[in-house]
Parts: sequence; C-alpha cells; structure tokens
Amino acid sequence: MATSAQPDPSTAPVLMTLAAIAATAAVPRPSGEPRAEQALRARAGIASQLQDPTLATGGTWQLKWLGLSPDNANLAYIAWNSDGSNQIVVAVRGTVSQPLDTMEDLDVGTVVPFTAGGSADIAVSTGAMAAFTQVATARGITGVPAARAGAGGPDAAIPVDATLTQALALLLAVVPSSPRPTVHVTGHSLGGCVATMLAAYLQTQTWTPNPPRFALVTFAAPTAGLQGFADHVDGLDWIVHERHVNAYDVVPLAWSDLLEARKWYPHPQGPAATDGVKLLLTEINLLKKDNVYVQPLADSAITWNPSYNWYDTLYINKTTADFTAQVAFQHSNFSYLHLLGAPQVPPGPVVTGLSRTAGEGGAQLTIDGRGFTSDSVVDFGPVPCTDFVHDLEGTWIRAVVPDGVGIVDVRVTNRLGTSPAVPLGRFAYGGPAPVVVSSVSPNHGTAFKKVTIEGSGFASGAAVRFKDDLAQDVNVESPTVITAKAPPRLLDESNADESKTVDVTVTVGVATSPTAPVDEFTYDGLSAGRGGPS
Repeated sequence: MATSAQPDPSTAPVLMTLAAIAATAAVPRPSGEPRAEQALRARAGIASQLQDPTLATGGTWQLKWLGLSPDNANLAYIAWNSDGSNQIVVAVRGTVSQPLDTMEDLDVGTVVPFTAGGSADIAVSTGAMAAFTQVATARGITGVPAARAGAGGPDAAIPVDATLTQALALLLAVVPSSPRPTVHVTGHSLGGCVATMLAAYLQTQTWTPNPPRFALVTFAAPTAGLQGFADHVDGLDWIVHERHVNAYDVVPLAWSDLLEARKWYPHPQGPAATDGVKLLLTEINLLKKDNVYVQPLADSAITWNPSYNWYDTLYINKTTADFTAQVAFQHSNFSYLHLLGAPQVPPGPVVTGLSRTAGEGGAQLTIDGRGFTSDSVVDFGPVPCTDFVHDLEGTWIRAVVPDGVGIVDVRVTNRLGTSPAVPLGRFAYGGPAPVVVSSVSPNHGTAFKKVTIEGSGFASGAAVRFKDDLAQDVNVESPTVITAKAPPRLLDESNADESKTVDVTVTVGVATSPTAPVDEFTYDGLSAGRGGPS
C-alpha cells in the first residue's frame, strides 16, 4: 500500500487479497456451532492472514471489527494499515456457493429504491438491497473480543456490538488525521456488488472530526441496479474507482450482458457451452424480467484474461459439468489473485480420501488431505469426532469414528474454513462402501480402448457403463481399481462434441457412482463406434 496520502491504483493486488480474506470461515462447522464461535473462528483466521508478510498485504494490516449477519449470508470486516499510510479497508464477503446457483437465488425480477442514495429514482434489485441492508446493519457479535485501534492512535476499544458505520466512525476518531485517512471499500463477487452500494452509502454519512476520502475497488461484481444507480455511483467523489473483471467470468455479466456467456468457452481450449448450458443461462437471464441493469463505468474498468490464456485444463470437454466447473474456476478468488499477480491466500483444509469408507462407530481410519492444522476439528456429517490426532505436516488425521448412521461426509474445520464435501470423503455406517469413480486413465481413446478406473467401493460383479453402454472385459482388481474396455459408441454427427464425451459410472448392487468431470471419457474421432478392438 502506498505510504503517501494519494492511494496508488496499482494496489489492486492488495485489495483483492483483502477481499479474498473475507471468505475465511465462511460456513458453520458441519456438526453445528454457535454463531459467536463461528465469528471467533473467522476473526482468528482473518487476523492471522492480515499479519502474514508473504501476502500482498505485507502483514501490516490489523483487524478492527467483524460483523456476521444472523443467517450467516453476509460478512464484512474493517481493517487498518499500520504502515503509516493511514489506509482503512471495509471488505465484504462474496459468493460461497456455485456462481450459477447464486445468480438463480438472487431476486432481480423486482427493483426497489436505493434509499441510501437519497432519491427514489435510484433503483437496485431487491436481492442486492437485502444483502446491503444485512451488511450495513450487521453488528459485531457478543462473545467475540473487541479489537483496538493499535499503533498510530489512542488504544481505544471498538465495542463488540457496534454496527459497521459505528465501528468505522470510532476508528476514524482515533487514527491520525495526517495523512488524511482513505477508506477503501472492496469485495469480490456478490461482495463487490454489495461494496458498490455500501461505498455509496458511506459517502453520504457525516464523518467528524476526521473525514476520510473514499475509494471503491471491486472484483467480479455483478450489477446491483439500473441506470440511475450506475449514474449515482459514477457521479460520487472517489479518490480511486476501479472495477476489475476476468473477461471469461460469467458473474460480472449479470445482469447486463449474461447471454454473452452462451458463446463461451472459446475453441480450442473449451469447454463450449452445451445446449443445456445455453438454456440454463437463458432461463437465469429471464429472472431479471424487463429490468435493464447497468454496471457503473468506474474511472478504471480493467479487464483481465482477454485472450483466454488462463483456464483450468481439467474442465475442457463440452459437457454441462465441465462448463459449470470452468465457470467456478474463472470466478474464483484463486483466479483473480493469479491474474493480478498476487500471492495466493492460504486455502482452508481439504480432504482427499479416507483409508476406509465403511464401518461402525469405534473403527479407526486415516483422513488424507492437506491444510490440517493444530486447531483442526473433524465432523462425520452432523456428528463431531472427539478422538483424533493429526500429523505435524498437516497431511493426515487419524480418527476414531463416532457413533452414527447412514452415509456422511467427513470434513475438517479450522480457523481458515471447512473442507468441501468430496466423493472420496464419504463414510457409510454399516456399509457397503460408497461407490465412487475418482479417475479414468487414459481419459480418451477409441472403442475397445483399455482404461483403468480408480475410486472406491468396487466389488466383484460391478458393472461399468460409458454413459448408457456397458463396458467390455471388466476386471475388478481391488476395491479401488477396475480395468475395462470402452464399448463401441455411434456418435451423433449433428452434435458430435456433446456425444463424444461421456461419464464412466460403476454400479455395485443397487449403488451407482455419482457423475463428475473426473469420470469423463472422450471418444476420439467421429467413427468411435465403427472400428474393431485395439
């Protein structure tokens, strides 16, 4: 961050890092935890990352306030830079679920006046207004220790139950007046949308005796409102106003140009949109009805990745699963930090597999993964595990299975977050083990190509299908490995791209593996079903 009074626009990597840090501990522990405990976990994780000198933020930022909405839908925090630049950030948490699902959930069919803008002609979507209201009225949570102003001003505490504006006013009252403080309002995804509204609102407040200048910098933000709102934001006095967009991120196109994504992703990288994807995007776009949404112009609207040089090579086939996975990748904090040249924010824990995927309470197993820390806890679905140890390298946890029932996701939680549910992390009480395909190798070839299928829950008599066609020469080598030959497949030449990539599934008894991009097999050429064994 610049040390002069004038913020440096090149600080986008710093602000994107601050926006990404807002996603810390975004979901409650799967077995449940009081809201104050989750907030305490988020505070610890955010504070530790702000102090990390290896990040773009340089380790000089101090957490001053954190608010979490009652339904856990929105989080915001305030931090101050102690490097002498007198910079303050208000960071709003963004999307924590699949981007397309999030867009479907937003109420954009109706608009309401943005009352914080001072005019009935300034309209925003009902969903954006609801999110803004939650952030603007959020209070710090009782039971979470208060932050202090720290170096550069009196050591005055911010009350734990202060609202965001109250906390900001108290902080401004104790930080230096020279250089003049600058408040950066930022966020990624939905956080960027809310940040646009929140920054405009904060500009209308009276800040005495130490009035700040305001900067608005957003990343991957969808559109909040109509033309009047865009004009209102563009007309405010910003010391910096930047909007950063990945050219191949769907979310910023909502709700002004969403149908453009039906042309994605470009050849030869892919994945091209399937008919199902095009229909989905059309249906999502219809949610806005006749409302014409307009993005603020910003002083600097910066587009990254215009030539589509940055993409996930795992998701390139013309399937709906690959397209939605690529959407998530292009929209992620990870991608925006990469495109901005910023070091990656430490990820939360990740579970990659279990040493056994079926059994009873009291059994012992090893959880493999990464990012396991000394404060990590383990849940078997809704049941907390109370007997476990982890290694110093953070790659495994040995646990005693708690009593339970059914098929559950084994997940690990620490101050950075909760591991996502993964197919190889499922445990079945009483068995049989869940049937999962984790890879197909090679993942392309002609008919009769021998492939190795890895996963779990495989057993004698397993049936292997390439979409609807039964594989040949199936050999169950172990509970985790099957070999088989791809069956002949006549491709639909009118829709060849969509018909040549298929899911490989394994059925054991009545259980069939779920489909995912990792189980895909692509037939080479248009004559995949017409040749002989090879």
